[in-house]
Amino acid sequence: MLELLTAEEMGRADRLTIEGGTPGAVLMETASRGVADEVSARFPDAETVAVLCGPGNNGGDGFVAARYLMERGYRVRLGFDGDPAKLPADAASMAARFNAPIEPLGERLFTHADVIVDGLFGAGLARPIDGKLGDLIDAANASGLPIVAIDVPSGIDGTTGEIRGHAIRALATVTFFRLKPGHLLQPGRLHCGPTRVVDIGIPQSVLAEIEPKTFANQPDLWLAEYPWPTVEGHKYLRGHALVASGPKDATGAARLAARGALRSGAGLVTVASPRDALEVNASQLTAVMVREVNDARGLSQLLADERKNAFLIGPGHGVGEETRAMVLAALKASPRVVLDADALTSFADDAKTLFTAIKARAAPVVLTPHEGEFVRLFGDVPGASKVDRTRTAAARSGATVVLKGADTVIAAPSGEAAIDSAGTPWLATAGSGDVLGGMILGMLAQGMTGFLGGCAGVWLHGEAAKVFGPGLIAEDLPEMVPQVLQKLEALRAEA
Repeated sequence: MLELLTAEEMGRADRLTIEGGTPGAVLMETASRGVADEVSARFPDAETVAVLCGPGNNGGDGFVAARYLMERGYRVRLGFDGDPAKLPADAASMAARFNAPIEPLGERLFTHADVIVDGLFGAGLARPIDGKLGDLIDAANASGLPIVAIDVPSGIDGTTGEIRGHAIRALATVTFFRLKPGHLLQPGRLHCGPTRVVDIGIPQSVLAEIEPKTFANQPDLWLAEYPWPTVEGHKYLRGHALVASGPKDATGAARLAARGALRSGAGLVTVASPRDALEVNASQLTAVMVREVNDARGLSQLLADERKNAFLIGPGHGVGEETRAMVLAALKASPRVVLDADALTSFADDAKTLFTAIKARAAPVVLTPHEGEFVRLFGDVPGASKVDRTRTAAARSGATVVLKGADTVIAAPSGEAAIDSAGTPWLATAGSGDVLGGMILGMLAQGMTGFLGGCAGVWLHGEAAKVFGPGLIAEDLPEMVPQVLQKLEALRAEA
């Protein structure tokens, strides 16, 4: 289930299914049974469930889930304000089948309850929640009771992941057919808890008409294009990656990136080092080679050898005219290029020159900014979500953009975007971004596209961090890659 559907796209999926002959009431019934299944599985010994129902179809789901929970022996206290007959048609019909008292929405619903089911608002929330409902949400969060959310936690925008006023903080969420971007984007992801996707009878065929362009960054997205070595292959077929080193007092970042590129599969890796740093780099490297490069002219000479097919500059390189010149020299040459850190900030005052050079070449370019570097390079990019902003930046620059963070977004100039949810807090350590740049470089050296190579590198990076766990430092990341690749190979064998 790679596709992520915005609230609008999910609405289309529902409509197309109904137009195809499946009644909306059937979809609601199936969805709500899935919610009841989740509550039953998580809380088999609970006695009382408080169900909060809102004024739309999410409220209708709550009425049906409440009915199923009552049939399974739970005591249900259902809260709803207003006339249930004025709910949307399918929701109103479901409310009419609820044969138990309906109480006003309020904090007293939580008295003696063991679990809360949140059916107030779904993914398509149109306005911030405030007033009485905002107070109710705050009370639910403060109650200490576990909350199971229907579709998305109320107050979370299913498309952007943003909080609209007040938002439920759920223990778990049950959604339908496909995840929404808001399940993976922060802060929505933190409010959702583990999210289970329930098949409610929407056919896969609707995706062909909807044509979603946002995906979850999972191996199935890029595994078919992953560059596995072959029996008859050799190191030169796996690419020769080049990493630019900073001066002698700032060489570690380049070495981290080089090790990441080597572990992620590049056949050869060379550090392009200024003269004053040659001894420092050479004393610390074994399988990675070192060549002297002091300026843009020297880099152009080195890249004239087209076997050096992938180049990374930025980590520890320094901000300034020298870095700018080397970036532009690389972009005039033939290799695939990854630009990170100082290479991006060096163009903060003249992004147009960088973007023009990128768009003038055929080989892919990947930019890997964190949020601060992104703002310095792109400014205040419009967009309702991190996905929108990254997609706009990719189109503007002509490069694949990897906007790093707990919810890293990878976007291609053509509009495809992926959200990575494999991140872990152990990655919050100096140098981890340098290793990521090297891993993406390794993917490009082996022939992957900018977008798929960016996705694969981000996934490997996150999985490596999870394998190591507590105590992780950047040097540990490349050494975890073999274990991650074993896992990936097993997935390939199962495919």
